[in-house]
Amino acid sequence: MSSAATRTTGQEHLWSVDDHLEDILTTVRPLEPIELQLLDAQGCVLLEDVTVPVSLPPFDNSSMDGYAVRVADVAGASEEFPAVLTVVGDVAAGQADQPHVGPGQAARIMTGAPLPPGAEAVVPVEWTDGGLGEGPVSRMRAHSTSPEGSSGQVHVHRPAEARAHVRAKGSDVKAGDRALEAGTVLGPPQIGLLAAIGRGTVRVRPRPRVVVLSTGSELVQPDEELGTGQIYDSNSFALCAAARDAGAIAYRVGAVADDAETLRSTVEDQLVRADLLVTTGGVSVGAYDVVKEALSSVGDEDEEGGGIDFRTLAMQPGKPQGFGSIGPDHIPLLALPGNPVSSYVSFELFVRPAIRTLMGLPDVHRPTIRAKLSADKALTSPKGRRQFLRGTYADGTVTPVGGAGSHLVAALAHADALIVVPEQDTSVEPGAEVEVVVLG
Repeated sequence: MSSAATRTTGQEHLWSVDDHLEDILTTVRPLEPIELQLLDAQGCVLLEDVTVPVSLPPFDNSSMDGYAVRVADVAGASEEFPAVLTVVGDVAAGQADQPHVGPGQAARIMTGAPLPPGAEAVVPVEWTDGGLGEGPVSRMRAHSTSPEGSSGQVHVHRPAEARAHVRAKGSDVKAGDRALEAGTVLGPPQIGLLAAIGRGTVRVRPRPRVVVLSTGSELVQPDEELGTGQIYDSNSFALCAAARDAGAIAYRVGAVADDAETLRSTVEDQLVRADLLVTTGGVSVGAYDVVKEALSSVGDEDEEGGGIDFRTLAMQPGKPQGFGSIGPDHIPLLALPGNPVSSYVSFELFVRPAIRTLMGLPDVHRPTIRAKLSADKALTSPKGRRQFLRGTYADGTVTPVGGAGSHLVAALAHADALIVVPEQDTSVEPGAEVEVVVLG
């Protein structure tokens, strides 16, 4: 952590949003690389360029069910004067031995099957009589398993150019090509490509394991009955989902009561499965804000980098924040405020970049754009605070959603952007250009 990140004593010290974020990103380091099986590597960041060892497709093959022919033998073929060819055998996908197609001959061929020697093109079965008097496709299937490897003649009613309906060897990628670049996030198409070129494992940075824990004796789990003064725990669900959306493997811990010893014990128990810990609630100056009390003694503060700093940021919402590392392995921990909007905005600004840094991604931030403010009246903002208001963005215009209250969960659910009001501005007029953080 930055040497400026001292614990607050006496007069309040305000951290800027940028300084707090910089301290986080200069402390958090990408996870160590590992070799993973393909399906286990989904969502991970590739650490090496992958070169194609074998061309795709590895051989010339048919893109249609039909007949493999020589071009000269079907030149000028028509409905009135079809080319009559002798069928010399069948070629199925995966078949090692193929019949040779000579002058006046054809071979039945299935989609994906290798183009047999001597053949120059494929005519679809729909261009033929299929060799008998039945419907062309059913005839094709029925006689493709002929034990003699031949079933008489086929009438071809249209000509075919050279290489017609033939997928050329290497037409997808060629041996020696670069299939994927280092830094690629492995999604389903990329994993499919790796499998197609024969890679069973890949070297990646693993998805970080993020443990999300909410605090507060007033919190009740969804589906339980609310008592007097109780509310449902929404933060841990929202932040766990947000962590997964950011690319992490997220674990949600049930709400912990306002008891320092219980919280300390719970956090210590979670260290074994965490690359990053996120807590919500208990970081301001209230009498029951036990997170400071509990976490101040989890790490070894005598070790370099140990301990948690609790800070006051020049932002709204999300003024109280905590950051540091805990446990013998110095697991990063971000302590967020408990109000739902404050918690979620803080996640987007600070936790999501930390997760993306652990993954080793080059770009860890949400995209920001400039947009025209659509509003009925001017937006107000406290002087000296960077304010983040919920909004909806479309076609170059952003519209505020709900008010500035940090408890307005419904408004947050309908927002897809954050409207940024800089520290020096106390109002923003309708029609003005503003900075917008695009969510999702």
